[in-house]
Amino acid sequence: MEFKITTKRELDLVDITDIMQDFVSKSGLKDGILFLFLPHATAALITLENESGLVDDFKKAISELIPEGVGYRHDRIDNNAHSHIRASLLGADLFVPISNGELVLGTWQQIFLVELDTRARTRRLYAKILTR
Repeated sequence: MEFKITTKRELDLVDITDIMQDFVSKSGLKDGILFLFLPHATAALITLENESGLVDDFKKAISELIPEGVGYRHDRIDNNAHSHIRASLLGADLFVPISNGELVLGTWQQIFLVELDTRARTRRLYAKILTR
């Protein structure tokens, strides 16, 4: 199933947990694995607690670990090398177990699509439930 997720800005974290739980619930399947994939080079999928302070901390940490505009060679093309590097380190796929029709996530764990490009985008997200 393909989903379209619209982001607002660079380092936008979009909580997609409810969307994915709804997808699982409507499938009628009780047990399996939810596989998510983003076919994009400047976006990522993560799990993180949806608490504003932690979300801000995550954004700050990513910005400090992989800063923008420090002389990346790719910036000669479109000025977003940092976005590509961040996405590569975070990853474009995610697996989440399903048990009794529910996503198996920790108490403080949500699923996020992370926009890493320098502007708002509409992202394609592919979701598939894997079963035996």
